[in-house]
Amino acid sequence: MSMPVTPAAADAIDTFLTAAGVTKHRALVRRILEAGVGLSTDDTSRLNLKITSAAIEEMRAAFKLFAPYTNTPKVTVFGSARTQSHDPLWANTEKVAQQLSARHWMVVTGAGPGIMEAAADGAGAEKSLGVSIRLPFEEALDAEGNTVDANNVVMKYFFTRKLMLVKESSGFVCLPGGFGTMDETFELLTLQQTGKMDPVPIVLLDRPGGTYWSHFAAFITQELAGGGYISAGDLDRVVITDSAETATAEVLGFWRNYDSLRWVGDELVMRLKATPTAGEIAQLNARFSGLLDSGEIRVTSPLAPEVKDNDRLELPRIVFTPRRRAVGDLDRVIRALNAFASAPPITDARTTPGADR
Repeated sequence: MSMPVTPAAADAIDTFLTAAGVTKHRALVRRILEAGVGLSTDDTSRLNLKITSAAIEEMRAAFKLFAPYTNTPKVTVFGSARTQSHDPLWANTEKVAQQLSARHWMVVTGAGPGIMEAAADGAGAEKSLGVSIRLPFEEALDAEGNTVDANNVVMKYFFTRKLMLVKESSGFVCLPGGFGTMDETFELLTLQQTGKMDPVPIVLLDRPGGTYWSHFAAFITQELAGGGYISAGDLDRVVITDSAETATAEVLGFWRNYDSLRWVGDELVMRLKATPTAGEIAQLNARFSGLLDSGEIRVTSPLAPEVKDNDRLELPRIVFTPRRRAVGDLDRVIRALNAFASAPPITDARTTPGADR
């Protein structure tokens, strides 16, 4: 937490916000400006100021790109920029993008060649968004320094690019690739394991008969889990397949009954599309008792903070108090809920709860 600005600076910021016509989320905009002023009073170096200003500018451009599609579900596709169009990986990527876009999903990519191009081609121009990276050996900008494609945004930094590739999506399909793909895949697994990201479907998609992800899984199991660096079931939250149809079914099926979650103190509220029966709730409690810190899983009406925020009040929900270190196992509860007879049929698209979810 940065030190507060002086009273005179605070008054000047208020005056500026009023002159700029800032009324919506004014307190948050004020915090951004105060942090900027604080960087100067902290005697921050010119290089660090350049990094900060560029990152904020890049995020603003990306937020603007994604804003019109806030309520449209999106899947991000990761994979190698070196994959050629004759490779079966290309065909599998194009197929899964076609299948998801046909079910009213948008496809997000790194806006490069290879797997990224295959995904964008499969989804079509109107159903794809790109977040590309500016590299010294690639020219992706027009004369004004902007992307030529209105559905793309160009980033200077990998960390801002990865934020946007992950933040906006409700599903991920990873194809074989190099260091970048490994970085993106491990970040997804880390965010899920640590509970820093809401549960989402993650598919590791290979070419028919391919061994890339099976070798990856063997390394995870033998070296990471075997060495005690992760828990034995930490890779269970992903689906490894060589079938585009299976990949599509996993992304869509994950949202069959599960909608969203919210913490209210130590309690976790999980919003659903259909209310589980009493017998199904009993099954959840028997199966996931080890996940609970106290109490039981139970059906509930919206909790007071949800009512105050008008947060998904129309949906049924369950509530429970999980052990904090067990939050990475929430996908198991979601899969159980999706498999119950009470769960509705899989719909064409997930309705995204909102930008602030």
